[in-house]
Amino acid sequence: MELYRREIQQDVRELGALVGDVLSEQSSDDAFGTVESLRTSAIDYRNGDIDTREPIEERLRQLEPKRELVVARAFTTYFELINLAEERERVRSLREQSQAGSPDGGLKETAQVLSDMDGKAVARVLDDVLIEPTFTAHPTEARRKTVKTKLRSVATILETLDERLLTDDEERSLERELEAAVTSLWQTSQLRDRSPEPLDEVLNVQWYLENVLFDVVGDVYAELEEATDESRSIPKLFEFRSWAGSDRDGNPHVTPEVTEETLDRQRHVIVGKYRERLSSLSNVLSQDEAELTLDDSMRASLAADKERLPAVADEAETRYPNEPYRQKVLLMYERLDRVGDVRPGGYDDVEDLKGDLESLAAELRTNDGDCIAAAHLDPLIRTVETFGFNLASLDLRDHRENHTETVAEVLDRQGIDYEGMAESERTEFLADAILQSPPLVDVDDTDSISPTATRVLDRFRALASWHREYGTDAVDTYCISMCEEPSHVLEVLFLASEAGIVDVPDYSGLDIVPLLETEYALSGARRIMGTLFENDAYAAALDARGNTQEIMLGYSDSNKENGYLAARWSLYRNQKRLGEITDDYGIEMRLFHGRGGSISRGGGPMNDALLSLPPETVTGEVKFTEQGEAIAEKYANPTIATRELEQMLNAQIRARCRALDHDRKSIDEEWLAAMETASAAAREEYRALLSADGFLEYFSQATPISVIEDLNLGSRPASRSGKRTVADLRAIPWVFAWTQTRCPITGWYSLATGLDAYLGEGGEIETLREMYWDWPFFRTMLDNASLALARTDMEIAAGYASLADEEPRERVFSRLRTEYRRAVELVREITGRETLTKRGWLTESIDHRNPYVDPLNLLQIQLLERDSRSEIEERTLRLTVKGIAAGMKNTG
Repeated sequence: MELYRREIQQDVRELGALVGDVLSEQSSDDAFGTVESLRTSAIDYRNGDIDTREPIEERLRQLEPKRELVVARAFTTYFELINLAEERERVRSLREQSQAGSPDGGLKETAQVLSDMDGKAVARVLDDVLIEPTFTAHPTEARRKTVKTKLRSVATILETLDERLLTDDEERSLERELEAAVTSLWQTSQLRDRSPEPLDEVLNVQWYLENVLFDVVGDVYAELEEATDESRSIPKLFEFRSWAGSDRDGNPHVTPEVTEETLDRQRHVIVGKYRERLSSLSNVLSQDEAELTLDDSMRASLAADKERLPAVADEAETRYPNEPYRQKVLLMYERLDRVGDVRPGGYDDVEDLKGDLESLAAELRTNDGDCIAAAHLDPLIRTVETFGFNLASLDLRDHRENHTETVAEVLDRQGIDYEGMAESERTEFLADAILQSPPLVDVDDTDSISPTATRVLDRFRALASWHREYGTDAVDTYCISMCEEPSHVLEVLFLASEAGIVDVPDYSGLDIVPLLETEYALSGARRIMGTLFENDAYAAALDARGNTQEIMLGYSDSNKENGYLAARWSLYRNQKRLGEITDDYGIEMRLFHGRGGSISRGGGPMNDALLSLPPETVTGEVKFTEQGEAIAEKYANPTIATRELEQMLNAQIRARCRALDHDRKSIDEEWLAAMETASAAAREEYRALLSADGFLEYFSQATPISVIEDLNLGSRPASRSGKRTVADLRAIPWVFAWTQTRCPITGWYSLATGLDAYLGEGGEIETLREMYWDWPFFRTMLDNASLALARTDMEIAAGYASLADEEPRERVFSRLRTEYRRAVELVREITGRETLTKRGWLTESIDHRNPYVDPLNLLQIQLLERDSRSEIEERTLRLTVKGIAAGMKNTG
């Protein structure tokens, strides 16, 4: 059967026309004429029909402030809708591939890999694999929640037009709805009047978990079981985690009260979802007892429920006489209703709920109801297994300086000079304090200590109560940002021990995760981790957690410190080093990849990233951050979300199989030497750029960083201390600012210098070609840099450079332009491609978007060069940032 297919050109044409109609109606025909003139002139320039952008720039200079705002709104709205058209095209493509067989990188490919292995090896791989996407609240989502809601309404209408057989009247009705939705979108402000609060970010993350992932996880397991034809039970393969409402690093608004409300809301959401499923299940499980053979375990389960909830059991028997399955479901519903309640009889933990569901599934299969169990019980069991009673487990995070300050203060009250100790003295002292009983300090006593120390102690005290109320799994990880010494980890263990969260050697309720992100920390990995593994107190705590050490790698700050190529290489070889260290100590390692949405912050296709990791580090369990616009792009649509999860699973299973292959090919020594040479030169060039006279002045003048800092993107401040320095600025606004100028140097600067250094020392271009085709790491690194280069437009960037004073402009921009040109040459020479991107559809998308982004960039430049701006001009300027972000499909 051939699927009906709308074309993306039809969606783009109709949506573009609709924007024009709404623009004329809501503003004026003259405003429409202005936008149309800018649009066609930009297309003519890109097509070579005119040889200068001067007509566009002149038209923009003549606009009144109100008309500038209309122009910015029109192009921004266009991009928001075209992004939905591209999302719909991706769904169409996935459906077609599914109908034809299976898309590349899907679970059929997984099945092929596993079919070549014996049963024991397959079981080991599946037992090893656990994928943990971790949603963060990092402020990279430029759109308001209200705007996103309206866009999802448009997406739903497009889906209906695309996938349903409609009468003419039904189609006209939907078209009226679409016009109303776009009109409402036009009339809605794109800009936030206030910064989102942490609970706003919590609700945003919860939406994807509740409305998409909850429904698709069971389908992914079913697809895997069908593809592999596995009769064995497939273990848990996914677990979702979140930082929203719990990440305290640099965000003073994330208080214990916020985290507690997050936990409470998440439990309320997931229990409500289970109750909805049980209500539906009750309609299915209406089997007559006379037609059933109930086993002893089901009768015992009903009897236990009757003893536990006698009144409810009587009601169930009255309402559903001779329907034991329905009676059981009603009792389960009531037990769910009492989770976290003062009333007795609720489920104590999620394993009890899972056990009841498994018993029902077994009963159905005993009574020839296999298809019912497969359709209704098995997916729900998988969902319960994945989301538990927490929806998503939370990670706590804070900066290591805050822990050090707190420990120093509470010990100072005991007459102990922790601040004056050397590092070795600190590790020895903390170990002794952790191992001793009773506690050394009172975490309840916050008198006469700083606000920082008070906040930290309040958090640990609250953590102990959260474990009692919500279970250990609700908040079982504590991440330490900017961790550089063993004592930074032991300080957290000490505070957890004093609060009763850890009681070595018998118990530890916390995984303590060092975040290694600076070059000093990464190069000192053996010093840090080796010291910890040899520390008696830490070794005991680790043993209580199953001897699995989670280590987080910071992609963003590593890139900001070292540049793209050097950061990637440092992360790669230090991952290998961490694998060797943990192997030496007999510790299982779980890497936590702190990736952002943009290329420079570790973004790019997740399946490529997983397959390019060093095999020594692929232990099966993997954790990575998902944030900002990347969450919406991956998880807003159920079909796309399913595809993302399938690709992750396929890539991780294949990577684990490769890691277990002891005959795997080692990396050529010449390739390793090439990367050492290239990365050293690239790091030197990147740091020379950042330290060049006038660079900070250029960055401040030639990018919209000052606008981005005031955009109300997230609840976390844009910089760590409010100062305007590269070191102090957070990675997200740093990347965002360069991306706006169509010169995302964070994804390619110093790449050419590094590769040329290798070639200059006698290296061969043919060797680089071999590295590209035969080494997944190098290929992924270069492909991602190629994408950043493809999104670069040096002519537009020159317009931003003109905003800077002449001296820093000449010093900095000429350097950027030279590096860019050489990088493009080298990428084409190494890959053998005419285009920078390897995916034809992506090149087409960039080419189509460019002439629509250009007017927004040119308008933004004109607004930035004004010495003073009115309130409406400021609003327009902020809107251009939103529009360019939508057009580039990227922020930070």
